[in-house]
Amino acid sequence: MPFQRFAAAAFLLTAVAAQAQVVAVVKQGSFEGRSRHVTTGSAAIVEQDGAHFVSLGRDFAFDGAPDPKVALGQDGYRKDTLLGPLRSETGAQSYALPEGLDPAAYNEIWIWCERFDVPLGVATLH
Repeated sequence: MPFQRFAAAAFLLTAVAAQAQVVAVVKQGSFEGRSRHVTTGSAAIVEQDGAHFVSLGRDFAFDGAPDPKVALGQDGYRKDTLLGPLRSETGAQSYALPEGLDPAAYNEIWIWCERFDVPLGVATLH
């Protein structure tokens, strides 16, 4: 009987491990505020199951502004990389990169006010 329990437990752990998704950090950095806004916390581009995402950390915090959006940049904001509206002013959140967008081509994650066309925060990625 103990062997059967062990075998069942081993099978269950193997099944759980097979379902675990591997997340790899491609690039990461920390936010700094812009335009007199306070934007802090960690950010990264991650790869999971062949797809790429912008991931804002649990420590992410933003002081608020109208129309904040998440985008990428290469030594400056790139409007053609807009990923969508900021979902929350605090905490972990992720945004899918469209297929064909090469994360290696970018070195920044931006929080951008589209209405007033001003930067609200940027994380330089390494």
